[in-house]
Amino acid sequence: MLRYLISALTAAAVCGCSNLDISQYKNQEPRLDLQAYLNGNISGVGIVQDRNHNVTKRFKFNGRGYWNGDNGKFDEIIAYSDGKVESRTWSFTKTSESSFEATTPDVIGKASIKLSGNSMNWQYTMNIKVDNSTYAINFDDWMFLMDGGRIINRNYFTKFGLNVGELTLFMQKESPDTPQK
Repeated sequence: MLRYLISALTAAAVCGCSNLDISQYKNQEPRLDLQAYLNGNISGVGIVQDRNHNVTKRFKFNGRGYWNGDNGKFDEIIAYSDGKVESRTWSFTKTSESSFEATTPDVIGKASIKLSGNSMNWQYTMNIKVDNSTYAINFDDWMFLMDGGRIINRNYFTKFGLNVGELTLFMQKESPDTPQK
């Protein structure tokens, strides 16, 4: 029995961790420029799924970003189908040509952001409130820029290396400088 439990936990831990290497997307187009994309208005729709892939929430997403040199802010509002609304402001600092750090009050420490080609990966731990408890959840957040200024966002949530949920978000840049192909 113990052998099966160890095998199951090992498999869950492996599946719960991303094995994607962002550099594999370095030649993918259109190129994602975080400062250009998160400048202006963005809207989107998405779903949250539990660890069994059941859709637990649908949501609408709206955000507005602005930059001053290598420092930026992004205000986001997420309105869930159950009536709950979350808002947060992310603060960004560019640390290299392809890297940023970001903070917001419910993130523990800083989010690490890497870009390559049409992709962006955020790694961070966030305090998530569920009922009357708060949990530190690890986020592996992948975004892929598509033609026409659309981003497909897949976010994987883990705790102790185990998958606890996922988020899928489709975003559209609303500002007039949306790249068109």
